[in-house]
Amino acid sequence: MIKKVLLFAFIILSFASNAQKAQRIGYIDMEYILENIPEYKEAQAKINNKAVVWQQNIEKQQKEIEKLKAELNNEKALLTDELIVEKEEDIQILEFDLKKLQATYFGADGDLFFLRQQLVKPIQDLVFNAVQDIATKRRYDFVLDKSSSLIMLYTNKKFDISDLVIKNITRSKKAIAAKEKQLKRNKTKTEPKILNEESQKKISDRDLKKAALKKKIEDKRAAQLKKREELKAAIEAKRQKRIKEIEAAKKAKEEKKNNN
Repeated sequence: MIKKVLLFAFIILSFASNAQKAQRIGYIDMEYILENIPEYKEAQAKINNKAVVWQQNIEKQQKEIEKLKAELNNEKALLTDELIVEKEEDIQILEFDLKKLQATYFGADGDLFFLRQQLVKPIQDLVFNAVQDIATKRRYDFVLDKSSSLIMLYTNKKFDISDLVIKNITRSKKAIAAKEKQLKRNKTKTEPKILNEESQKKISDRDLKKAALKKKIEDKRAAQLKKREELKAAIEAKRQKRIKEIEAAKKAKEEKKNNN
């Protein structure tokens, strides 16, 4: 709310300080623009698919915990106090790991945030650059976002430059694609069939960053998978041990009953 008030105050002050000059104001609908960019839809689909998989992993672990809780409740009458405490502690550890997994996936600096930064931010930057280009060329003093938290009680469609932004982005992408195609053709013509050692070592910073990013994600997933497998193995080992202890307890109880 404070940001809205400050923005309106800034606009009013600008009007007052430039009373002799006609102000040019335009607005965009960011949601409308993004929905008309194919790359954005593809990025959102990838993000949603990943989020579904991550949520399924969380739900699977939650079910495992609920199963262990149910087993503990069923076996309590046959277990010693020491075994009950031990089982409860194991369940608490799993619940703690579950919270960490949720934070890893959906936390403030989690995988979902990281994936959005990787896939969506470049598209948002593309929109921002297009708005800047149009505003500069058409000499707009302000360009507002209709879909933001700013409340716009009335808008005149003739001041909506959303379609101009989409056209600007489309032209930019075509120009970039044409340039890359031309560069590829030139490279094919001039590049020798066998690259020398120096040429092979020339890897762009962008490629290096992509490779490092990919390795980081793969290492993180591998570490998580290894931890899960170790945790499952530990749980199963304890489970088998407790089964034997339960059987021993039952046997001891029966022997005591028979002796009496």
